[in-house]
Amino acid sequence: MTSTDTQDTPGQLASAASTEVIIQLNKVNKWYGAFHALKDIDLVVHKGERIVVCGPSGSGKSTLIRCINRLEEHQEGDIVVDGILLDKNLKHIDHIRREVGMVFQSFNLFPHLTVLENLTLGPIWTRKTPKAEAQEAAMKYLTRVKIPEQANKYPGQLSGGQQQRVAIARSLCMNPKIMLFDEPTSALDPEMIKEVLDVMIELADTGMTMIVVSHEMGFAKTVADRVIFMDEGDIVEQNEPFEFFNNPQHPRTKLFLSQILQH
Repeated sequence: MTSTDTQDTPGQLASAASTEVIIQLNKVNKWYGAFHALKDIDLVVHKGERIVVCGPSGSGKSTLIRCINRLEEHQEGDIVVDGILLDKNLKHIDHIRREVGMVFQSFNLFPHLTVLENLTLGPIWTRKTPKAEAQEAAMKYLTRVKIPEQANKYPGQLSGGQQQRVAIARSLCMNPKIMLFDEPTSALDPEMIKEVLDVMIELADTGMTMIVVSHEMGFAKTVADRVIFMDEGDIVEQNEPFEFFNNPQHPRTKLFLSQILQH
């Protein structure tokens, strides 16, 4: 098992998912040149649902979530986020990006700005939030991720785990309806992984809609309403965590789990 594999039972966090659809992908295809990265992807995500996407490297996981906020452009099919069709209309793209927070594996903080300045930049410039109000919200979210004392430091003065928690707080400052995480712990040392996952577990418990690309299977068992396995651009299998881990149906899923869950 992975180092964060703390639960092997269906005793998950209580789900806050509703029947309201907040993300829908219909026959989505994406190519990079001749490489077919996403193949006829169909996916429905309900408000408050927590989904973990796993799979081997190059399976399309990151491409999938990057298409949801138009960091990557899909060539075929429809993506609807928060009732808005994601097309070439810049107003639609801007609206969706305001509602969708994104946390990357590489933090993407501005090194020349303090932690507090990193958190208030988006609300002040994008949402026209008054500076004092933006700073108050920033301190609230730094407290939520348990590092309010780091507000006046620069990213380079923080550990990797602290920087990733700053990145999560920065996304929360925009009050998103949806949070996307692209392998948020893969660049961290093992001892820093737990502190970031603990913050994400607490965030999940607030009812935030979350799609998390991750190999942290203990996190998936604890938090996810649904685990999705991707391979070669396809969604091969998806299920609630207990069934996914204890009764995988597809040979490719079984092979992947046997490899990633080895002691």
